[in-house]
Amino acid sequence: MSGTFMTTPRIFNFSSGPAVLPEPVLEEAQRDLMALPGVGMSVLEISHRSPHFDAILEAAEAELRALAGIPSTHRVLFVQGGASLQFTMVPTNLLAADGTADYLVTGVWSKKAVKEAEKIGRVHVAASTEPDGFVKVPSVRDLALTPGAAYVHMTSNNTIYGTQWHDVPEVGAAPLVSDMSSDILSRPVPVERHGVIYAGAQKNLGPAGVTLLIVREDLLERSSASLPSMLSYRVLAQGASRYNTPPVFGVYLLRLVLCWLRDAGGLTALAARNERKAARLYAEIDRTGFFRGVAEPESRSCMNVTFRVPNQDLDDLFVREAAAAGLDGVKGHRSVGGLRASIYNAMPQAGVDALAQFMREFERTRG
Repeated sequence: MSGTFMTTPRIFNFSSGPAVLPEPVLEEAQRDLMALPGVGMSVLEISHRSPHFDAILEAAEAELRALAGIPSTHRVLFVQGGASLQFTMVPTNLLAADGTADYLVTGVWSKKAVKEAEKIGRVHVAASTEPDGFVKVPSVRDLALTPGAAYVHMTSNNTIYGTQWHDVPEVGAAPLVSDMSSDILSRPVPVERHGVIYAGAQKNLGPAGVTLLIVREDLLERSSASLPSMLSYRVLAQGASRYNTPPVFGVYLLRLVLCWLRDAGGLTALAARNERKAARLYAEIDRTGFFRGVAEPESRSCMNVTFRVPNQDLDDLFVREAAAAGLDGVKGHRSVGGLRASIYNAMPQAGVDALAQFMREFERTRG
């Protein structure tokens, strides 16, 4: 193929995922797509057993450990199947036949995790905010934890409802398992307090197709030898992310994102920036009452800002006019409707400012 290609200007992408990626990352990937420097092949063509991918994989893990403060007690794996596969793999590996797993239910994804875990063993819902419409996360005093639980599972950020745990809950001696798909590396988190952290990459880490898995070393021993190899944490750890062919390009792009996060100042700086972005939108939502926030203020997410306008017709009009103004992906999840702005790490302040200005003008003309 040959010819002249027209360049379409980039718009602001507020989609919940696959989500916006940093422009410097996309530009570097574009340069490497034909041939990696010093390699002579596209990153899409290199072998997952080659020294070229060895370097990419090792650099990705090193950058991740430095950014997130991952201790040597935890293994880092890059796997496939998304968070949805981890809904099954967590209980398959960690829940013994005579054990009980505690789940903190704060939205659709944690409900899905419960449903899959119940196929494997005994599950106890230790807290749920479903009766309140998932507009908040539980307080610590609301947790009814099982003594001797195999683990406690939580979802750190809830994309659909726009809620987030702002502190890691204290769960005692049970390993804490956290689905951090939608706020991974958006702020510092005490990794050492977790038994397992997993996250689909397509919101804050890179493209769809890669799943980050951080597992405390001692928990690998819980993986039964009778498990299918692709479902075993122990086997995947022994294969060092290469039991089977990994998503090479996804890991490569994830490494570039990690370098971008490092150059942006690390997680403390990212947390401050994310808080500023969220505060800008929440201030606009709260300014007059024309817009209404979905999540209760103390549980509001810094990643997914959910809100509504006075009626459904205005919802639809807001989405159409926002898209025409170069602000894409603000339609709420199909299960709840409304509006949602996902402002992950790579969303620039300029995008948030543009949305806030659009909201003010929309209220002026439609309010």
